[in-house]
Amino acid sequence: MNEVIQSLFSRKSVRSFEDRPIPSEDKLLILNAAAQAPTAGNQQLYTILDITDQELKDRLAVTCDNQPFIAKAPLVLIFCADFQKWYDAFLETGASPRKPAPGDLLLAVDDALIAAQNAVTAAWSLGIGSCYIGDIMEQCRVHRELLALPDYVFPAAMAVFGYPTAQQMERPKPERCPLSSIVHENTYHSLHGEELYNTFKGRFGQKSYEDWCRAFCQRKYNSDFSREMSSSVEEYLKSWL
Repeated sequence: MNEVIQSLFSRKSVRSFEDRPIPSEDKLLILNAAAQAPTAGNQQLYTILDITDQELKDRLAVTCDNQPFIAKAPLVLIFCADFQKWYDAFLETGASPRKPAPGDLLLAVDDALIAAQNAVTAAWSLGIGSCYIGDIMEQCRVHRELLALPDYVFPAAMAVFGYPTAQQMERPKPERCPLSSIVHENTYHSLHGEELYNTFKGRFGQKSYEDWCRAFCQRKYNSDFSREMSSSVEEYLKSWL
């Protein structure tokens, strides 16, 4: 494997950082790497919020499901799907645009997440760890006010960055599903029975498949934060529907 492939295989989420800043030149490299990401029609349908205010970091650590490491991260970036700037440009230039619709939102989310992945990949190559925070999609009304988000801007992902502690570097990367369960040739194939069991068997350890899956469902899918996220995303969608 070359260095790029090795980096992709070794990269893992980091939630504990050393108490040292990220040099400004490395931060700029991370941001420029994000901006070089593939983008629909070269529109770059995203805006990156660089959260430098410590009070705002502290607040986000609470609103994003009470995760203190967010406040301690040297670099916090929010990748927003952004059609607002294009819509404003169309209006200002008399282009008679239609209102942004769900397809425009999903295209912008694609752009934002591709840029975010470029950022975390670039950071890892510099020895800087990161962790995605999906909880930024929660608390719609709170985050809209905190971040001054207009109608056609959606916080698709937040990522926090910093130098990993020794414990984080030594921690094994969680096992991924086998390719046979995530790569389907030509058409979608629904998994059932033994195929589903084999998809997740690397994750439930000493538990039975049934016990692990039921517990995971309650901890993640049926959780209060998951329900709140769906409610908040529904609120964001109102502008686009």
